[in-house]
Parts: sequence; structure tokens; C-alpha cells
Amino acid sequence: MTATATATAITIDKKTARRERPPRRAIRQPLAERIAPYIYIAPFFVIFLIFGLFPLLFTFYVALFDWNPIGEQTFVGLANFERLVQDSRFWNAFVNTFGIFLISTIPQLLLALGLAHLLNHATLKMANFFRMALLVPYITSVAATALVFAQIFDKNFGLINWVLDLFGIPAVNFLSSQVGSWIVISSMVMWRWFGYNTLLYLAGLQALPREMYEAASVDGASGWQQFIHLTIPSLRPIIIFTVIMSTIGGLQIFTEPLLVAPESGLTCGGGRQCQTLALFLYEQGFGQFEFGYGSAIGVALFVVVVVVSAINFFLTTRTRKAR
Repeated sequence: MTATATATAITIDKKTARRERPPRRAIRQPLAERIAPYIYIAPFFVIFLIFGLFPLLFTFYVALFDWNPIGEQTFVGLANFERLVQDSRFWNAFVNTFGIFLISTIPQLLLALGLAHLLNHATLKMANFFRMALLVPYITSVAATALVFAQIFDKNFGLINWVLDLFGIPAVNFLSSQVGSWIVISSMVMWRWFGYNTLLYLAGLQALPREMYEAASVDGASGWQQFIHLTIPSLRPIIIFTVIMSTIGGLQIFTEPLLVAPESGLTCGGGRQCQTLALFLYEQGFGQFEFGYGSAIGVALFVVVVVVSAINFFLTTRTRKAR
């Protein structure tokens, strides 16, 4: 083939390719289609900026002031945080918060995991009824729950003291002591949230393949061995989620201690035996109108949440690497 013929063939191929190539306008998406995904997700970010990020940043700002809503606002720097570290009421609320959290969260999650394993059993009768019943505590009003549990733990006519009397044990005034009030509040928290966590674990269990358990049974693994070596590792992501969410919720507990001792107000007892960090924050911010000091307490809570989130990220990373 001559050079002229080769050049002619190349020119024809270019023209053919140009005709077959779609026009540039057809490749470009219309402007409306390109910005539509951002418009769909914009409401979330707008609401987050208004009700999430702005209050958080404003809390950091107010914590640096001696802020009186009906008086002057004086910049004090880190004085509110120095006062916070030296305040015995803050450390009392801190201990109460973690005490209630530990007593309520650990038994609650263990109970939820055991119930989920039981409800996942194929031979259990009326399984759907029990699964629906687990949502009853979750949808029950917190005020109604507080009234019932206050009667159950009542010193004179409570069910718990009636049972203790059968064994010759004197009546216990639960709300008068620190540990006793922890038990009352933790019981309310467990009652309200164990069904929700049970359904989360149950959903994870039903997603696991049955062949895995059948193979373990053929290999001679007992039910307990299957639960320890198969069920728990398979539910690890859900367990991490429930632990972290229960931790965050436990650190922010407010309604239960407020309603369990309504006569004492925000102090939750004359000796502040059940006052949590959230109650202490509300007392200082809206009870004493010390917005700066209350914001410093909020910042301290935020730091705890950040630490918990970092632990969550670390555990999630380890879970992925294990897989």
C-alpha cells in the first residue's frame, strides 16, 4: 500500500470514528440532573448545621464567659473549667452517671443477647408474639415507667421490700442511698431499652446462615460452644454498636433520675445521691442561670462522647482486620 492510500485510509477512519462518536451535548448531563443529588441531601446538612453544629460551637464559645442571660457577659477564659475540676458536685455527678451506666448497661446487653438467642430458636412457640412484646417497654412513657418503679421500690408498700420481708430482711429505703438510687434508675433504664437491643441482636442472628451451625453440630460443638465461638463473633459489629449507643445514652441520662425523685428537683435527693451530669448541667445552666458554667459541663460531656467515638472507631477497625 502506498503512502497516499495509507493517508486516505486513516482519514476515512477518523471521519467514521467522528460520526460514530456521540455528540458532546449528549455526554454532558443537564445541570438539573447534576445538582439534584446535592439538593436531596441538603435538608439533612441544613438541619445539622442549625441544630447540631451551631449549638455545639456556641457552647464552646459560651463556656469561655461568665454568661448571665439577664446580665452582663464577661470573658473569663478557662476559669469555668478550672472551677469544674475543683467542684465536688461535678465529680459526684460524674460518679453517679458512670455508676448508673455500668449497673444498667452490662446486665441489659447480656439479657438482650440471651433473649435474642432464645427467640431465634426455631422450636419456640409464639415467637412472633414475644418479639412484638419486646417493644412494649420502648413505647411506654418514661413518666409512667417512673411511677411504676417508684411504687415497686417504695420503702413502705413496695414489692421489693415485701419480698425482702418474706426472708426476714428489713425494709430498704432505696432512694435515700447512692447505690440504692442507682439500682432504681438502672432498673428503669434496663426495662426501657433491653427489648430494643434484643431486636437488634435478633435481626443479626436471623441474617446468619444456618449451615454454619449445622456444620458445627456435625463437628460435635455443643450449644454453648456455638454461642461463644460462632454467635458472638458474628454479632461483633452489632454488639459494638449497641455498647457505644448505650454508653452515649447512659452518659446523657436525664429523665429517669429527674422523675424518680421529683420532690427534690434537679438535685435528685438531698445529698445529690442520684444527680447525673445532665441534671447537674441543667441545674447550673437553667436553675442558677450560670450559662457559662453550664456550657463548661456540656463541653466536658462532649469530650467524653468524643473519647467513646474514638474507641468505637478503634474496635470497628480491629473487627474489619479480624475478618
